[in-house]
Amino acid sequence: MALKRHSDQLLLRPSHVPPSRDDFEVIGAFNPGVAEFEGEVVLLVRVAERPKEQRPGYVPLPRWVPGDGLIIDWMSEDEVNQDDPRVVQVKKTGRMRLTYTSYLRLVRCGDGRAIREITDIQIKPETELEEFGIEDPRITKIDDRYYITHVAVSRYGVSTALASTDDFKSFERLGVIFCPENKDVVLFPEKIGNDYVALHRPVPGTPFNRPEMWTARSIDLTDWGRHKWLHGGGSEWETGRVGAGAPPIRVDGGWLEIYHGNRRPNRPGAVGTYSAGAMLLDAEDPSRILRRTKEPILTPTTEFERIGFVHDVVFPTGIVERENSYLIFLGAADTCCAVVELDRQELLGSMQAV
Repeated sequence: MALKRHSDQLLLRPSHVPPSRDDFEVIGAFNPGVAEFEGEVVLLVRVAERPKEQRPGYVPLPRWVPGDGLIIDWMSEDEVNQDDPRVVQVKKTGRMRLTYTSYLRLVRCGDGRAIREITDIQIKPETELEEFGIEDPRITKIDDRYYITHVAVSRYGVSTALASTDDFKSFERLGVIFCPENKDVVLFPEKIGNDYVALHRPVPGTPFNRPEMWTARSIDLTDWGRHKWLHGGGSEWETGRVGAGAPPIRVDGGWLEIYHGNRRPNRPGAVGTYSAGAMLLDAEDPSRILRRTKEPILTPTTEFERIGFVHDVVFPTGIVERENSYLIFLGAADTCCAVVELDRQELLGSMQAV
């Protein structure tokens, strides 16, 4: 059963964010990376936009070209198949293309409950491995630096790249750390033993297995190995996809991870409902789940979670601790940013031993 929401606020709509150029329109401002910096909450919001121009019989497909910026490929509707509003399949090659592109924009959020400023600070695609966009950032503070994992989408597939900053004005791009197909990578905020640790989600092309989450270890944050299986769903609400949500935080007894699950759709072209769950990982060996919620703690219930570019999506991407509660930041319906406040003890008590 989903937990009681002590507050539930819509933070950001697409209409609040200016497009990167006049001939594009913003269709989503969602899935924010979250950090506390200089006394306030800051968000790195995924901004999705698409060309405004429509040509009868054609589909516009944007992409980034190093040195040239954003361009549009026009393809005949007869050249593609489309069952999902997010992608088309090119008939000639069988490959997929996104119908939009994404980049990241910094938003200042005060105490986390309202937008204070939508800034001009942006992280845009730069390399061939980001040609179809940058998506779904997660932010982890390690020592005095903030590390940002994000999805990089290209003709080579979906990979995960890393950037870092100490001021949220300039960003050091550290390149791809998990090759295609891999996403939903989050970093633990401190070393465990002598290693940095990450959660990640391999996306197999051949369905030998259920959707899964894994752990990995690194001595330098860029070269990752020693992979271990963590979780492969098991409940009906996580039969389609399962992956990390917010970066883990320390709690009594281990690491709290707010993760997402997707219910496998029962009709072609459907995406399926996205919900959020919680698990407690062992403090010394985070590849061990000690407790987890068998049912989701958050499901799409509000109008802005039910209706959007992709309906019925709650996608957690950040968590901020307050005295007796947690602020859970999420993407809603692949369209908006929202924040939900949950009671700390109720959340921790909702997990059952595994």
